[in-house]
Amino acid sequence: MRTHSRKWLCLLLLIARAATAAPQAQLQLPGFESLAAQASESVNITLDSNLLGLAARFLDSNKPEDAAARELIGGLKGIYVRSYTFDRDFTYPSADVERVRKQLSAPGWQRVVEVHSRKEQANVDIYILMDQGKANGLALISSEPRGFTIVNIVGSIDLQKLHRLEGHFGIPRLPLDEKPSPTP
Repeated sequence: MRTHSRKWLCLLLLIARAATAAPQAQLQLPGFESLAAQASESVNITLDSNLLGLAARFLDSNKPEDAAARELIGGLKGIYVRSYTFDRDFTYPSADVERVRKQLSAPGWQRVVEVHSRKEQANVDIYILMDQGKANGLALISSEPRGFTIVNIVGSIDLQKLHRLEGHFGIPRLPLDEKPSPTP
C-alpha cells in the first residue's frame, strides 16, 4: 500500500512541477471594480477562449481586417483589458498597477517597449512572454496621472500580425506607425 501511495505522490509532484515550469501568461489583475464609480471613463473586458470564439463569429470574414483578426484570435486563450480615466491626478491606486508590473519580472517575460516621460509623468511598457521560442502572452501597461490601461493577451501570438487586433476587443490603437503631422 505504501508503494502505491508513493507512486501517486511522485506522479502528483511531477504534474505540479510541469504545471509550474511553464511561465504564466495570464496576469493576476487586482479587483479594480471600485474604481469604475470614481472614473470618468472605464473599460473592463474579460474574454476567455469560449467568448473569443463567440466574438470571432461576429467578425465579417469578407472584410480583410476582420478576417485577419479572426485568424489571429484562433490561437488565443484570453484577452483582458482594464482601463480607467479620471478627472483628477492619481486618483487610482498606483501600488496595484505596480503589483501587476512586478508579475512581469517572472522568467519568460521580456520587455520589448519602454517609454517613460518624466515631464508628463507617463509610462508605457510592453512585455512579451516567450516560451520555447514562441510568443505565448503579451502585456501592455500604460499609466499617466489621470489614468491607466492594462492589456493582457494570453495564448499563441503571431507578432507579425498582432497589430491587426488593434481597435478590436477593447485593445487600443497604438500610434507606433503614425508619422507626426508637420507643424505649421
